[in-house]
Amino acid sequence: MNQHASQFTTTWSYPTEIRTGSGRIRELPEACRALGMRAPLLVTDPGLARLPMVEAALVGCRDAGLDCGLFSAVKGNPTGTNVADGVAAFRDGGHDGVIAFGGGSGLDAAKAVALMAKQPDGLSIWSLEDVGDNWTRVNVDGMAPVVAVPTTSGTGSEVGRASVITDVESHTKKIIFHPNMLPAQVICDPALTIGLPAKITAAVGMDALSHNLEAFCAPGNHPMADGIAAEGMRLIQRYLITAVRQPDDIDARSAMMTASLMGATAFQKGLGAMHSMAHVIGAQLNAHHVLINAVVMPYVLCANRPAIADRLQDLARYLDLPDPGFMAVLDWVLALRRELEIPHTLADLGVTHAHVETFAPAAVRDPSTGSNPLPFGVDEFAKLFSQAIEGSLT
Repeated sequence: MNQHASQFTTTWSYPTEIRTGSGRIRELPEACRALGMRAPLLVTDPGLARLPMVEAALVGCRDAGLDCGLFSAVKGNPTGTNVADGVAAFRDGGHDGVIAFGGGSGLDAAKAVALMAKQPDGLSIWSLEDVGDNWTRVNVDGMAPVVAVPTTSGTGSEVGRASVITDVESHTKKIIFHPNMLPAQVICDPALTIGLPAKITAAVGMDALSHNLEAFCAPGNHPMADGIAAEGMRLIQRYLITAVRQPDDIDARSAMMTASLMGATAFQKGLGAMHSMAHVIGAQLNAHHVLINAVVMPYVLCANRPAIADRLQDLARYLDLPDPGFMAVLDWVLALRRELEIPHTLADLGVTHAHVETFAPAAVRDPSTGSNPLPFGVDEFAKLFSQAIEGSLT
């Protein structure tokens, strides 16, 4: 394994304190202490909980004098019940902080546990959905501090102010938001991603691309987000295939972790129909969110073409694509998907035309739809789902 000092080994303070570089997981106890933790609860998913990296993190914290506990009852699409169970574990164990450890599901669940850790018993997590000023209902003093440790390079939840939690009763994914959900300490150690299978590396990398790309295309004046998103996509263009084909390349792994957190920083500007569709399909079929984003990406680009052609011409120039324009970016996305063996249609993921009648209105209601470059209603989403099922790019 190539463990030399990387250009990505550094500490950033934007948008929060981020320690990047191979081997920096050893600083986990120090990061916990910086936030006043003496008894953190490490929250992750059951698959990771069985891996040596989690055991090493627990032992490292305990050897440093921290009374570190473990909660791992988290589904791939975390539910309200998962969060409630995590809060119970937090309270029963007398914990004073949370280590959010894992991919998007582990990070989102952990952040939600920290949000609800010491809230009044009558406060429902669903009352904190990212609608209007719901976030003001939170007692900030009842939130627990968070150290985030991502183990994939896709969601960027380590620098997000929200969690996506599935409401199993309504079969919907809801965005739970509070500005203080942004973890105060982040450790991005690319060595933790070395063991990711190639297919997962590819899928989460495309998820990072979807975040950067949708943020770049979202309407509104936000030059800082645009600049971050454009550079995030340049890193993905340069390093994603290498990370998939040469999994021990620490620079490629570092670059993809950086591109991931850049996407999540940039999408404060907004997302769009890729995520609207992915949230609906993920909630209804319990499908893998990151893969759905990769599948629907070109169809959404084509549907939004009248509003984003000029933006994508600028992006094509920045990425130094031949014949810069909308088609240059679309062709790059399609070629990248083929190289990474991403399925071409939603039919490949089990979505059928029978789903469209339910999925289209649900996508309209998704919060991500509000920042799509074009206004999409039920008819537009119905057509978009159908095209993605059939593999029709127009």
